[in-house]
Amino acid sequence: MDKQKSIESLQFFVTHLAEGAMVHKQQGMIFKAQGFTKLGEKYIGHFGEEMGWVEKFTERILDLGGDVKFEGMKSRDLIGNPIEYVKADLAIQEPGVELLMKCMEGVKDDPTTYDLLKAYLADEEEDLYWSQGAVELIEKIGIQNWLVTQL
Repeated sequence: MDKQKSIESLQFFVTHLAEGAMVHKQQGMIFKAQGFTKLGEKYIGHFGEEMGWVEKFTERILDLGGDVKFEGMKSRDLIGNPIEYVKADLAIQEPGVELLMKCMEGVKDDPTTYDLLKAYLADEEEDLYWSQGAVELIEKIGIQNWLVTQL
Protein backbone atom coordinates (compact mmCIF):
# COMPACT_ATOMS: atom_id res chain seq x y z
CA MET A 1 0.00 0.00 0.00
CA ASP A 2 1.28 3.41 -0.97
CA LYS A 3 0.20 5.55 1.98
CA GLN A 4 1.49 8.74 0.39
CA LYS A 5 -0.63 8.20 -2.71
CA SER A 6 -3.71 7.69 -0.55
CA ILE A 7 -2.92 10.79 1.51
CA GLU A 8 -2.42 12.90 -1.63
CA SER A 9 -5.68 11.69 -3.15
CA LEU A 10 -7.62 12.35 0.02
CA GLN A 11 -6.01 15.77 0.48
CA PHE A 12 -7.05 16.70 -3.07
CA PHE A 13 -10.66 15.96 -2.17
CA VAL A 14 -10.44 17.69 1.23
CA THR A 15 -9.28 20.87 -0.48
CA HIS A 16 -11.66 20.91 -3.42
CA LEU A 17 -14.66 19.52 -1.60
CA ALA A 18 -14.41 22.14 1.16
CA GLU A 19 -14.30 24.82 -1.52
CA GLY A 20 -17.27 23.37 -3.37
CA ALA A 21 -19.21 23.00 -0.12
CA MET A 22 -18.82 26.69 0.65
CA VAL A 23 -20.05 27.58 -2.82
CA HIS A 24 -23.09 25.33 -2.36
CA LYS A 25 -23.86 26.97 0.98
CA GLN A 26 -23.69 30.46 -0.49
CA GLN A 27 -25.70 29.49 -3.55
CA GLY A 28 -28.34 27.92 -1.32
CA MET A 29 -28.61 31.11 0.69
CA ILE A 30 -29.00 33.13 -2.51
CA PHE A 31 -31.76 30.85 -3.79
CA LYS A 32 -33.63 30.95 -0.47
CA ALA A 33 -33.43 34.75 -0.47
CA GLN A 34 -34.93 34.70 -3.98
CA GLY A 35 -37.84 32.62 -2.69
CA PHE A 36 -36.67 29.29 -4.12
CA THR A 37 -36.83 27.59 -0.72
CA LYS A 38 -36.60 23.97 -1.91
CA LEU A 39 -33.62 24.66 -4.14
CA GLY A 40 -31.94 26.72 -1.43
CA GLU A 41 -32.43 23.99 1.16
CA LYS A 42 -31.09 21.39 -1.27
CA TYR A 43 -27.81 23.23 -1.72
CA ILE A 44 -27.50 24.20 1.94
CA GLY A 45 -28.05 20.53 2.82
CA HIS A 46 -25.47 19.59 0.23
CA PHE A 47 -22.99 21.78 2.10
CA GLY A 48 -23.50 19.66 5.21
CA GLU A 49 -23.08 16.40 3.31
CA GLU A 50 -19.89 17.58 1.65
CA MET A 51 -18.38 18.79 4.89
CA GLY A 52 -19.16 15.37 6.35
CA TRP A 53 -17.02 13.84 3.59
CA VAL A 54 -14.26 16.38 4.30
CA GLU A 55 -14.31 15.21 7.90
CA LYS A 56 -14.13 11.52 6.91
CA PHE A 57 -11.29 12.15 4.46
CA THR A 58 -9.43 14.21 7.06
CA GLU A 59 -9.77 11.42 9.61
CA ARG A 60 -8.40 8.92 7.09
CA ILE A 61 -5.41 11.15 6.31
CA LEU A 62 -4.66 11.32 10.02
CA ASP A 63 -5.11 7.54 10.39
CA LEU A 64 -2.50 7.09 7.67
CA GLY A 65 -0.09 9.33 9.59
CA GLY A 66 -0.37 12.22 7.16
CA ASP A 67 -0.56 15.93 7.77
CA VAL A 68 -3.79 17.61 6.74
CA LYS A 69 -3.34 20.87 4.87
CA PHE A 70 -5.60 23.85 4.51
CA GLU A 71 -4.72 24.89 1.01
CA GLY A 72 -7.08 27.83 0.78
CA MET A 73 -9.95 28.43 -1.54
CA LYS A 74 -10.10 29.98 -4.97
CA SER A 75 -12.37 32.88 -5.67
CA ARG A 76 -15.46 31.71 -7.54
CA ASP A 77 -18.30 33.68 -8.95
CA LEU A 78 -21.70 32.95 -7.51
CA ILE A 79 -24.59 32.67 -9.94
CA GLY A 80 -27.91 34.36 -9.19
CA ASN A 81 -29.88 32.54 -11.88
CA PRO A 82 -30.94 29.13 -10.52
CA ILE A 83 -31.12 27.50 -13.96
CA GLU A 84 -27.66 28.70 -14.92
CA TYR A 85 -26.29 27.50 -11.61
CA VAL A 86 -27.75 23.99 -11.95
CA LYS A 87 -26.18 23.77 -15.42
CA ALA A 88 -22.84 25.13 -14.20
CA ASP A 89 -22.84 22.71 -11.27
CA LEU A 90 -23.59 19.83 -13.64
CA ALA A 91 -20.64 20.87 -15.81
CA ILE A 92 -18.41 20.47 -12.74
CA GLN A 93 -20.01 17.23 -11.52
CA GLU A 94 -19.59 15.21 -14.71
CA PRO A 95 -15.79 15.46 -14.95
CA GLY A 96 -15.59 15.30 -11.15
CA VAL A 97 -17.16 11.84 -11.08
CA GLU A 98 -14.72 10.67 -13.77
CA LEU A 99 -11.79 12.09 -11.80
CA LEU A 100 -13.00 10.35 -8.65
CA MET A 101 -13.11 7.01 -10.47
CA LYS A 102 -9.53 7.52 -11.68
CA CYS A 103 -8.40 8.36 -8.16
CA MET A 104 -10.05 5.19 -6.89
CA GLU A 105 -7.99 3.19 -9.36
CA GLY A 106 -4.84 4.73 -7.88
CA VAL A 107 -5.69 3.69 -4.32
CA LYS A 108 -7.09 0.22 -4.97
CA ASP A 109 -4.21 -1.29 -2.94
CA ASP A 110 -5.53 0.60 0.12
CA PRO A 111 -8.92 -1.03 0.73
CA THR A 112 -10.02 1.38 3.46
CA THR A 113 -9.38 4.48 1.37
CA TYR A 114 -10.81 2.76 -1.71
CA ASP A 115 -14.02 1.90 0.16
CA LEU A 116 -14.28 5.44 1.51
CA LEU A 117 -13.92 6.90 -1.98
CA LYS A 118 -16.37 4.32 -3.32
CA ALA A 119 -19.00 5.47 -0.81
CA TYR A 120 -18.29 9.07 -1.75
CA LEU A 121 -18.69 8.14 -5.43
CA ALA A 122 -22.17 6.76 -4.74
CA ASP A 123 -23.10 10.07 -3.09
CA GLU A 124 -21.66 12.08 -5.98
CA GLU A 125 -23.44 9.95 -8.58
CA GLU A 126 -26.73 10.61 -6.79
CA ASP A 127 -26.04 14.37 -6.98
CA LEU A 128 -25.05 14.05 -10.64
CA TYR A 129 -28.27 12.21 -11.48
CA TRP A 130 -30.33 14.87 -9.67
CA SER A 131 -28.67 17.65 -11.70
CA GLN A 132 -29.06 15.74 -14.96
CA GLY A 133 -32.71 15.11 -14.15
CA ALA A 134 -33.29 18.75 -13.27
CA VAL A 135 -31.84 19.91 -16.60
CA GLU A 136 -33.96 17.36 -18.47
CA LEU A 137 -37.07 18.42 -16.57
CA ILE A 138 -36.39 22.10 -17.28
CA GLU A 139 -36.20 21.27 -20.99
CA LYS A 140 -39.48 19.29 -20.83
CA ILE A 141 -41.66 21.56 -18.70
CA GLY A 142 -39.97 24.91 -19.19
CA ILE A 143 -38.02 27.23 -16.93
CA GLN A 144 -40.97 28.90 -15.22
CA ASN A 145 -42.72 25.63 -14.44
CA TRP A 146 -39.52 24.15 -12.99
CA LEU A 147 -38.89 27.24 -10.90
CA VAL A 148 -42.36 26.92 -9.41
CA THR A 149 -41.39 23.44 -8.19
CA GLN A 150 -38.48 25.00 -6.31
CA LEU A 151 -40.56 27.47 -4.25
